[in-house]
Amino acid sequence: MRSLLADAARRFYLHDRDCPLAYEPSGEDFLSPCLAEADFMRRVLRPEEFSRWLSNFLSGIVHHSGQMWLPPAVVTDRSDPKLAHIDGLNLSRAWMLEGIAHGLKAGDRRVAVLLKAAAQHGQAALPAVTGEHYEGGHWLGTYAVYLTSQAGLRQVNRP
Repeated sequence: MRSLLADAARRFYLHDRDCPLAYEPSGEDFLSPCLAEADFMRRVLRPEEFSRWLSNFLSGIVHHSGQMWLPPAVVTDRSDPKLAHIDGLNLSRAWMLEGIAHGLKAGDRRVAVLLKAAAQHGQAALPAVTGEHYEGGHWLGTYAVYLTSQAGLRQVNRP
C-alpha cells in the first residue's frame, strides 16, 4: 500500500508548484489543501527531495523565525456553523505544519518558522475545544488530539 501511495503521490503531486495559500481561508475551510498536500508529500519523499519540492510548492515560507508567516485565521463567531470551521482550519494547519517541519532536516532554516506558525495556530484554536458551541464542539476535539498527540510524527517508512 505504501508503494502504491508513493507512486500516486509522485504522479499526482511531484510537479506541483506555487500552491496558493493566499486563497485560504475561503470562509468555511477546515483543512488547508496546500498544507495537506505538503504533509502528504513529506511522508513519501526523502528529506532532501522533500526540501527541494517544498521550495517550489510553498516558496513563500520565510527563512527567519522572527518573521510572521501564515498567521492564524480569526474566528469572529464560534456559534456560526461555517465560521466554526476556521478553528478546525487552525488546528489542522498546526498539526500539518508540525508534520512538514518534521519532514525537513534539522538544519533547514524553515523548520523554526514552520514550528512557530504551528504553535501560533494551535494557541489560536485549542481554547475553542470546549464544547460550548455545538458547531465546533462535536468535532474539534479530534483535530486537537491529532495535534497534541503528535500523530504522524513518528519516523516515516519511505519507499
